[in-house]
Amino acid sequence: MANIKSQIKRNRQNERLRLANKAVRSEMKTRTKAAVATAEAGSEEAVEALRLAVKRIDKAAASGVIHKNQASNRKRRLMRQINSISA
Repeated sequence: MANIKSQIKRNRQNERLRLANKAVRSEMKTRTKAAVATAEAGSEEAVEALRLAVKRIDKAAASGVIHKNQASNRKRRLMRQINSISA
């Protein structure tokens, strides 16, 4: 446990940010899984679900939750997966 005032504050901030980042990551994974599920079901909402998943990935990269290269890799992997399902 820290005794320095600035470090105590920093620990509080880190915890708050960790939980916020966790929520963003979770939302990103949920949208990705939903996009894959709708593509497998052959639903008309598959395009919309894919758009939302890509949007969440981009937002996570913009806010620094994931690196921009990781965002690019995730989008590429998602697109390939959905294209192989629909083909």
